[in-house]
Amino acid sequence: MGTLKKAVKCYNETSLIIRIAIGLAVGIVLALAVPGVEWIGFLGDIFVGALKAIAPVLVFVLVTASLCRGREKLGRKFRTVIFLYVISTFLAAVVSVIASFIFPVSIKLTQGAEADVIPSGLPEIMKNLLLGMVANPLQSLADGKYLGILFWAAFLGLALKNTASDTTKTFFANSADAVSMVVRWIINLAPFGILGLVYSSISSNGMSIFVDYGALLLLLVGCMLTVALIIDPLIAFIALGRNPYPLVFRCLKQSGVTAFFTRSSAANIPINMELCEELGLDSEMYSVSIPLGATINMDGAAVTITVLTLAAANTMGINVTFGSALLLSFIAALAACGASGVAGGSLLLIPMACSLFGIPQDVAMQVVGVGFIIGVIQDSVETALNSSGDVMFAATAEFMQWKKEGRELPDFLK
Repeated sequence: MGTLKKAVKCYNETSLIIRIAIGLAVGIVLALAVPGVEWIGFLGDIFVGALKAIAPVLVFVLVTASLCRGREKLGRKFRTVIFLYVISTFLAAVVSVIASFIFPVSIKLTQGAEADVIPSGLPEIMKNLLLGMVANPLQSLADGKYLGILFWAAFLGLALKNTASDTTKTFFANSADAVSMVVRWIINLAPFGILGLVYSSISSNGMSIFVDYGALLLLLVGCMLTVALIIDPLIAFIALGRNPYPLVFRCLKQSGVTAFFTRSSAANIPINMELCEELGLDSEMYSVSIPLGATINMDGAAVTITVLTLAAANTMGINVTFGSALLLSFIAALAACGASGVAGGSLLLIPMACSLFGIPQDVAMQVVGVGFIIGVIQDSVETALNSSGDVMFAATAEFMQWKKEGRELPDFLK
């Protein structure tokens, strides 16, 4: 018994990245050495099944709790930084759409599937969108219909914001924390799920699946680097009228590097606070805007949701028009702002975006599984982009205020 406790403790203390890498390697070795062992692949089925069960509940409670609590304390001076956070997240999704059209990728799934309803164009997509939104909320939760879940969660959250007592709001906040903890427990077992998924994939399709995964990973990382080095600096340049790259590189160096290894925007908040202090920002401002950014500044999550959703559509043979892809950008930006604060949290919102194109939850969850396989790199780059952007846009918003007040900008921006 003591040996088991020591093994569990050692497992939990080992970095999730290392554990997933080990699970990936073991899955490959087993698939090549002893292919066709059903119970090994069953580990992946259990993992995907657990994610499939908890994801609808996660989306519902996160959205409801967020809107229920509201953000009344944020005054006018925070509008600029909120706008910068939101517009950068939306533009990150747009960049991902354009890149996915230029470099389309598909994914080899462990089992075949067909779309529920393949929309023929934007009008039909809008029709499906509206009908999906007003579906029975309980049925939406049971079937994993994310448009209905999002719609009714938003309405319930807004209603509770105006009518609920503080005790009720606390209950929903605690519920969101509890469901997020359950997600952490499931993701803590991801190495075993990844082992099973990789085993099944290689047994069915051979080592060629890594060509697809490699292309997908390159597209994801390429989009994130484009946002970090071109889109976000362009937004800062338009806002400040100055060369933004000294600020960009400073944020990437002091915030992005640590976030890459922690894989948590929330865990990186103290680092960002310290950097804001070094930049001479107002503590009253950044003490709110930095935690806020860790919640709604989700450029990397928007990239992940958009790229993987369009990859799923390509895999299913769904013809996605550019107009419907832009609609996806809007939905991905909204979904990214509500991404769970745990490693891999953005992946659990992919089924909601996939439902826009009639992609069934079974297929979407296979795509989520692929996301966890490449998440060793993808999630680290995503977090680095998100966290460094928190500081950069908080600083940009305050420096804009300095310009209006006639104050001198820092020397590195002159």
